[in-house]
Amino acid sequence: MSDPIIGAFDAKEAGERKWVIPAITVLAGSSLTLLPVIFTFPILPPFGLIMLFGWRLSRPDSLPVWAPLLLGLFDDLVSGQPFGSAMLLWTVSFLVVDLLDQRLVWHDFWQDWLLASGGIATCLILGRLVASPIGAHVDTVLLLQTIVSIMLYPVVIRLIAWLDRKRTPA
Repeated sequence: MSDPIIGAFDAKEAGERKWVIPAITVLAGSSLTLLPVIFTFPILPPFGLIMLFGWRLSRPDSLPVWAPLLLGLFDDLVSGQPFGSAMLLWTVSFLVVDLLDQRLVWHDFWQDWLLASGGIATCLILGRLVASPIGAHVDTVLLLQTIVSIMLYPVVIRLIAWLDRKRTPA
């Protein structure tokens, strides 16, 4: 016979831990910028941001509303972007996606991909405006990085679906 107090504690503990795997995957995505991979021009997509949008759009309850602030702080520390840029951009984009998601009556994969594409492109463009001077000629590379990031979104969603099946057993 199971003890109801222990069962309630396990359910509460499991509810508190439900955001750990999504947070770790976003941190791991942000940490990919530390890999010593050499490109002739920087097209490495912001995997942490893509993971954040993937978790938010596929499982809205997976991360608390304040999570992008701390996850953006970690991304700022490992990516070399100006301090606070990812914190601000990720939090604002997370809140905008949350607002748009509440306004939609229903949504499917294509709408999620469109929302994530808009958020990724906005964060990359605004991050470019914060990080590099206006006269810098990085527009072509930024366009290529945005396209690569948007095209990787379905792959990230597949990874998140697999991780979610492991995270929440039937």
